[in-house]
Amino acid sequence: MKSLETTAWLAQELTAPDIAVLDASSHLPMAGRDAAAEFRDAHIPGARFLDLKTLVDPDGEVMAALPTRRQFDTRMSELGLRENSRVVLYDNSAMRTAARAWFIFRLYGVTNVTVLDGGFQKWQAEERPVERGMPTVEPSEYSSASGHGALRDKRDILANLHGGEEQVVDARDNPRFTGKESDFRPEVASGHIPGSYNVPFDTVLNADGTFKSEAGLRAAFRDAGVDPDRPIITSCGSGVTASVLLFALDLLGKPDAALYDGSWSDWGIDPETPKETGPGAAGEAA
Repeated sequence: MKSLETTAWLAQELTAPDIAVLDASSHLPMAGRDAAAEFRDAHIPGARFLDLKTLVDPDGEVMAALPTRRQFDTRMSELGLRENSRVVLYDNSAMRTAARAWFIFRLYGVTNVTVLDGGFQKWQAEERPVERGMPTVEPSEYSSASGHGALRDKRDILANLHGGEEQVVDARDNPRFTGKESDFRPEVASGHIPGSYNVPFDTVLNADGTFKSEAGLRAAFRDAGVDPDRPIITSCGSGVTASVLLFALDLLGKPDAALYDGSWSDWGIDPETPKETGPGAAGEAA
């Protein structure tokens, strides 16, 4: 199973006993959408609702902190997952939130995990079958393993500001990155981390929400001034769309890129951290 699979592949594998399909949809508050209600209304047959927004450590140091291992194991047990399950993650979100779930699953040692290319939108566009309701699942005793996933915090970003080896790549839309538009959270400043690059997450996607080809992915980073072969830290508003860039980099054979957990919600709310507006590192280089 590859890290990215097609809807045609899933349609063939859907009834396999070891397949566990999880809906990882989540939405920003201003979207006015209820992921659980949408799942009850229509989902891929046999899918279970991950409830991604609950996979957050409320005691973490940053907003929307990654879940603890105990939280992860508890939720997987509630969903009836087993250590040998082949996990398929999909979403029905404009933010491609299955990538955030992918990062969490990989962090806790789930290696047999794939993202459905194009998500539920593509599944529906192809008029494939759907189910309604919230399924009843038999709980399991799930125990995660040591996984893979590099993380950075504010201290790391501060240390990297002057002459650091790691390129900081921000996945937010350009108006928020440049400061032309304020953050939707009034307590969070405008702008970006000094010296960072802007690769809006949707630039690694095709119009139908599928991921671009290898050439297209490389171009998305290089056009923004980023060298995808050098060390990279991804950031965004709170760590969700930054995971889309991490997934794209993984598709390029770069699994060692790191996530700034907390991202701009951690940096922008701190009055002591330096902030910039304008085009960022790519504009400076130009």
